[in-house]
Amino acid sequence: MPTQKPDATVEVISNRPPLDAPEVMKARMDLAACFRMAARLGLEEGICNHFSVLVPGYDDLFIVNPYGKAFAEITASSLLICDFHGRVVSGDGSPEATAFYIHARVHDRLPRARAVFHTHMPYATALSMTEGEPLLFAGQTALKFYGRTAVDSNYSGLALDNAEGDRIASSIGDADVLFMKHHGVMVLGRSIAEAWDDIYYLERACQVQTLALSTGRKVTPVATSIAAAVARQMRDGDAESGRLHLESIKRRLDIEEPSYRS
Repeated sequence: MPTQKPDATVEVISNRPPLDAPEVMKARMDLAACFRMAARLGLEEGICNHFSVLVPGYDDLFIVNPYGKAFAEITASSLLICDFHGRVVSGDGSPEATAFYIHARVHDRLPRARAVFHTHMPYATALSMTEGEPLLFAGQTALKFYGRTAVDSNYSGLALDNAEGDRIASSIGDADVLFMKHHGVMVLGRSIAEAWDDIYYLERACQVQTLALSTGRKVTPVATSIAAAVARQMRDGDAESGRLHLESIKRRLDIEEPSYRS
């Protein structure tokens, strides 16, 4: 049976939004707001930490901060869009090598991780250096993360190749928070807002636990049945809580530091 050849002149229309679409620009501004507030709260370390999010409408492109800029300098337009092969498809500069190898592999291998925040924030990093499980789940804030954490105990140095990125991704499993022994932490979120909410409260939980341990008195975990019930209660409201939390920091930045939107 004869077949009709496709017309080479037919324009193929993508259903993906352009990279300057309103939803993409909103993601840039939301992520920039997270960088700015993280800087204010001391959650970053120099120019060496990184946040990323998949581009809305895409599963093979992600937005990430460029190497060389501190969190406090980040603006929406200064963020890069990269593919999973190391190409910068939008923006000036390049991501830090470890940022690319960690974030590209995590986004690629764990599609549920729409947003990936990696920091060396002090209290969570301090607990990642201690023996045993980092979180004791002794305070209410910590219960937000009950049943959601994993520990990567096989520190292998800097993540400078796909193999190390894949190893880190495989360490996460079903968790949303990865304590990286001798290194720092990584938070995976279904959205920028949820990742921000988690990284903020994770550091607060780690700070309070560190203070409790500093008393020299025994720290008593919450009973597992209660911890699990509270964790479920918290998870039920996480999406809305995260959204409201992010909106609150944007309102504050709009007054005090509006350049993040530029």
